[in-house]
Amino acid sequence: MCLFPLKGAENVNPDTRLVLTFNEVPVVGDSGMIRVFDAVSGEQVDSLDMSVPAGPTERRTYGPECDYTKVPYDYSRTVMPTNRNTRPGTPSGTAEPTPPDYQLNIIGGFTDAFHFYPIIVKDSTATIYLHNNVLDYHHSYYVTIDESVLNLPDGSFRGISKTDGWTFTTKDAAPSHIDTLVVDASGKGDFNTVQGAFDFIPDFSDKPVVIVVKPGDYEELVYVRNKSNVKVKGSGMECTKVHYANNEVFNPHPLTVKTNEWPGTFPSRRAAFALDNCRDIVMEDITIATDLKGQAEGLLINGERIALYRVHIIGSGDALQANGTIYMESCELDGDGDTILGRGSLFAYKSNLRNNGGPFTWVRNTKGNHGNVFVECTLSTGNGKLADFGRTKSNGGTTYPDAEVVLIDCQTRNILPEGWSAIGERTARMYEYNTCDMETGKPVDTSKRHPYSRRLDAQKDAELIADYRNPAFVLKGWMPSADLMQ
Repeated sequence: MCLFPLKGAENVNPDTRLVLTFNEVPVVGDSGMIRVFDAVSGEQVDSLDMSVPAGPTERRTYGPECDYTKVPYDYSRTVMPTNRNTRPGTPSGTAEPTPPDYQLNIIGGFTDAFHFYPIIVKDSTATIYLHNNVLDYHHSYYVTIDESVLNLPDGSFRGISKTDGWTFTTKDAAPSHIDTLVVDASGKGDFNTVQGAFDFIPDFSDKPVVIVVKPGDYEELVYVRNKSNVKVKGSGMECTKVHYANNEVFNPHPLTVKTNEWPGTFPSRRAAFALDNCRDIVMEDITIATDLKGQAEGLLINGERIALYRVHIIGSGDALQANGTIYMESCELDGDGDTILGRGSLFAYKSNLRNNGGPFTWVRNTKGNHGNVFVECTLSTGNGKLADFGRTKSNGGTTYPDAEVVLIDCQTRNILPEGWSAIGERTARMYEYNTCDMETGKPVDTSKRHPYSRRLDAQKDAELIADYRNPAFVLKGWMPSADLMQ
């Protein structure tokens, strides 16, 4: 059995995982405790009870009292709550307390907490996920694990006791530099996790920070709140992947409070990676994915001036949720129906969108705000099923009269002849110009398009077409840039 951190290891990052590698594939048990103690004081600093399930597996039933919050959700804070100073499940906004029926972890200061997997097994490796932010700098710790926590086919795992000496010491201090932070799962950077790096950055900092994420597989649930002027720089879509098995069932919204529909509603917890109440964020050269089906965004954005370059987003149902002002360039997006959900203004340029049939968008922008605009993009399915550009069907009595989806110089494959499967109101702006077939490059037949949609004319609508090719026109005057200082 190999351990990480190694016995007696020094200069360990406080956001480290605990990793056990065996010669056989271990099976996670449903009883026993994992404990971490301060090696000097003997105080227990964290524990994981394996008799507590990770999270629900069946969808919740919501009653008529479940509604949107009547007052905007309050994101303000003077300090970031953590698992060390706040009970996980402590309610925020108008939500009820999150019941302790499942594992709970405060991530990114969200006190209502997330359900999470305390152990994830891949091949012969078992990775233990401690509660976030429970370890500190300049401390020594030892780990104990009950025998029933993990089971090997040959029965050779007998647990780990204090006398086995799995001890390690964290780094003396947090990084003294703030302009560039390095994330490396091997422990050779400033942080082992993407979440650890974001937690280190002060809320709404005016100083630009670059988070360099080294090549690797980062299986972690990331929730980022109240951050600004940050660039996340991966090592390429094929080299750096951040992912987690999360969806609406595993991390549902509260029984009494709905999410998503209007600005100011309760935050959603179902995405693998969420940027919530953030602004001026750049992400590039990275893959972000969910590992579950259902309502499961790979990336959920609630913020202003968020720019994505060469980002591969993989999700299910609503693969990307886009709220605010968002720019995508040279990105890849894979999802199921309702591939993009949101009330924001999204400008996608030279990006490739794929789904398994169904709507590519369910846009909910309000009056005075643009919706989803695609310029020189591809929209296609790879399984032969027919998709459509979007829908704005009636939803709880709302038909989204100001919804907008615009395609300029795009190429398509396997799209319904109607283009849009449902448009709730004639006032919706469902436009396209110069849509061509991906295989032949020739203009597609638009004679059967939805009667509420409109094909733009090269001469009569020349000014409007030019406007829609301009990101600033769509994004409230913002001209995106990969540089943090604009």
